Amino acid sequence: MGIRQRQLIAAAALAALAGPAAAACAPDRVDLRDDGASARFTVEVARTPQEQAQGLMNRPAMATSRGMIFVYDAPRRTSFWMRDTLIPLDMIFVDETGTVVKVHTAEPLDETPVPSEAPVVAVLEINGGLAETLGLGEGAELRSPLLPQDGAAWPCEAAD
Repeated sequence: MGIRQRQLIAAAALAALAGPAAAACAPDRVDLRDDGASARFTVEVARTPQEQAQGLMNRPAMATSRGMIFVYDAPRRTSFWMRDTLIPLDMIFVDETGTVVKVHTAEPLDETPVPSEAPVVAVLEINGGLAETLGLGEGAELRSPLLPQDGAAWPCEAAD
């Protein structure tokens, strides 16, 4: 993909994903914000071990505004890889306050383990390179009713 095509995709992504503060939280959606940057993604939720093992494997594409969130009942260290995953992904590791503790861009089919390095309660996967394009990195805040709300950096019930 050429630079111009990436720029057009990024511009479309910014237009489609900006402004998440207007709508209420929903289980199939996550909001992210970081120093003036914001984004909203419609997500599939991977909760069970079977759903988590399958993840986004064998999918040829994913819409820019979509993602998958892996949710854990308690903070834990975890590790991801890209076995049978055909699209590049950003893995966004989130602690129990909803704060992003790590962002890793992974290449398709790479079986190198990507550890969380810290206990996390969720991992959000979006299209590879999109977090950087949107200006979302470590320290960003993720809001979702799927995450603990007590002590959340950006709780769902907070006034925006």
